[in-house]
Amino acid sequence: YNYTFDFAKTETGQRSISIENACAFWGLLLPAGLKGRALQHMDAKADGEEVVYTPSREPGWKQEYNDLWFEYLNEKGGKGVSKDTWLMFFDFVRTIDDKFEKHDVEAAWPSAIDDFAVWVKSRID
Repeated sequence: YNYTFDFAKTETGQRSISIENACAFWGLLLPAGLKGRALQHMDAKADGEEVVYTPSREPGWKQEYNDLWFEYLNEKGGKGVSKDTWLMFFDFVRTIDDKFEKHDVEAAWPSAIDDFAVWVKSRID
């Protein structure tokens, strides 16, 4: 997953990838990860300075949220997806609850992810 960001860049030194490329790669990676265990829903607990992930019994990210993420990015995403957003999105998908109620806007998520959590909550309520 992490390598895909650099693979998706079209120019040397590029700091972000286009929304079109990001959505295309997520369109390939997310469904496969959700079917397998790569994107299994996890509980994240702070243990000192480390975050420990354990399998969760609660429902998490759903396949239909992929399309909402793409819609959000195309509507509000700006020019591209930063490496920080790309990398943190993996953990977000693994740890968000299915109603986005436990999202912590005070945590160190990129603003695109924070804004999406607020945006999507109004659509799934």
